[in-house]
Amino acid sequence: MALEPAKEIPRRSLVSRLRDRTGDDRPHYLVCGADALVWTLAEELISSGRPLRLTVIVPPDLRPDVPGFDDLQARGVRVITAARLDEPTFRDAGLAGAAALALVMPDDMVNLHAALCARAVEGDLRLVIRMFTTGLAQGVRRLFTDCAVLSDAGMAAPAFVASALGGVAPTHFRYAGRTLYVARRGEVAESSVVLTLTAPAGEAEIAVLPAEPGPGERIPSDLVLAEAVGRSAGEDAATRRLARAGRRYRPWLSLRRVLRVGVTRKLLIPVLIALVVMVAAGAVLAGRTGVHGFWESVYLTLLTVVGSSDVEPDRNPVAQAAQVVLTIAGVALIPLITAAIVDGVVKARLARDRGEVLGLHADHVVLVGLGNVGTRVLRQLDDLGIDVVAIDRAPDARGARVADELGVPLIVGDASREEILRAASIDTCRALLVLSTDDAVNLQAALHARAARPDIRLVLRLFDDDFARRVGDAFNINISRSVSRLCAPIFAAAMLDREVLATIPVDRHAVLVATVQVLAGSALDGAPLASLDRPRSARVISMRAAGEEWVDWSPDRRRVLAAGDEVVVVARRAGLRALLQEATPALESAGQ
Repeated sequence: MALEPAKEIPRRSLVSRLRDRTGDDRPHYLVCGADALVWTLAEELISSGRPLRLTVIVPPDLRPDVPGFDDLQARGVRVITAARLDEPTFRDAGLAGAAALALVMPDDMVNLHAALCARAVEGDLRLVIRMFTTGLAQGVRRLFTDCAVLSDAGMAAPAFVASALGGVAPTHFRYAGRTLYVARRGEVAESSVVLTLTAPAGEAEIAVLPAEPGPGERIPSDLVLAEAVGRSAGEDAATRRLARAGRRYRPWLSLRRVLRVGVTRKLLIPVLIALVVMVAAGAVLAGRTGVHGFWESVYLTLLTVVGSSDVEPDRNPVAQAAQVVLTIAGVALIPLITAAIVDGVVKARLARDRGEVLGLHADHVVLVGLGNVGTRVLRQLDDLGIDVVAIDRAPDARGARVADELGVPLIVGDASREEILRAASIDTCRALLVLSTDDAVNLQAALHARAARPDIRLVLRLFDDDFARRVGDAFNINISRSVSRLCAPIFAAAMLDREVLATIPVDRHAVLVATVQVLAGSALDGAPLASLDRPRSARVISMRAAGEEWVDWSPDRRRVLAAGDEVVVVARRAGLRALLQEATPALESAGQ
């Protein structure tokens, strides 16, 4: 989820360029897309409170789930319909002199081609590109100098995971050689806490970015930003699952599990008969051949079973008969034992896949839909050691191969059918995540699950944000989320705030991790560092002095800031906007 810092365009030259090419001092932003994300991103930008001009380019065959643009047009958004994103389209849209362009088409190649065409029209341009293919995204980042490449699936997955588990998703970002992540205060050592993200503020209310608790004061169940130090990365999934259940891995139990699962009545009866015959024949053989002692009789019996015993032909007929019976019993016993072991191993593996062997089948997550978002969610749940049962209508779904690699059971079928949900054991699961790309299937699956188990935790993906909110209220569904609504703030931050390093979802809010560079002549030039630390708005976590590479993670709040100093803050959108304005000289900030 971290955004790579891009090369910053000098503010003064950017403002001058905008003024020279247009009669409007407001920066010009363009958004191109064909699904719900294009509308949600446009709405997020126009509602940001910043003075800007916005142009939206959409294809003639816009998806039917995309809301109409009438309301946005009434608020000053220009909407253009174009069948192709090429140089003539961008020139007609006024891309020359624009501040940033977001390409959020649901096709990687279309976005890449559009980015190349856009750079031909305006070379000094901030690009924000939506990409699904991870390998391609890395190459695109190297291709363009001022570019953020984002995956809506990657950004939405942590929120869905957090909703399903009813806890904190693994939100991480790395800066200056340190990895920071979100956790509950009680789950990390106090020495690892960097700052407090949330704290109770009353009944059903939370305070975002509150002041730090005083000495000896402890805030229950608050979220913190902590530094990752010395985490055990070598544990496998099975060990993590057992640890969560309060158990530990015991290798010697594997044989017992195999015998319990594999030894059925069909195999047990023939094996017992063969053993009885073998013991009886061995006793007769030992008594008739002058064998003395228990060990010698066992030794002779085992050798005879494997066909290595040599019985003299002049022995009496009883001994010879026992030899024949013993040999036949041995020949029958060996394949029976082999069949029992093979059958037990196979059944033990199948039972393990269903969660039966580990005894955690009552604490799994049922995941419907293995598309882009579902696959990301599947990987994150597996990383957390959560047992998953996946459902998808297509056996060759995007995430089917991933499920096979992770050993996750995949049920091929329609999740809107109750019998398919029953096969995934929704009666004992901890949550049902419905993330397919079909709203009707998602809603039907959710309603069937609610009817079968009224107390089930449901997390539902719907494309339309307004529809998602209404469905959640009307059908008593725990959380109905729109991927476009989850991702739009992050795309908007990448366009408006080049300083953003990461975006952290906190409850229904989002806080930004960003760098604020102090410019000469600004309000922050000569101000104490403590003036940037504003509870419920912005909190300082580190700073880098001008001209230095070393980052101070515990800076003295009495330190006086100078031009070129770089401060890293965790802030809400309005708080970051205020700091950026104060870090910019009055002449430049007036033109933004």
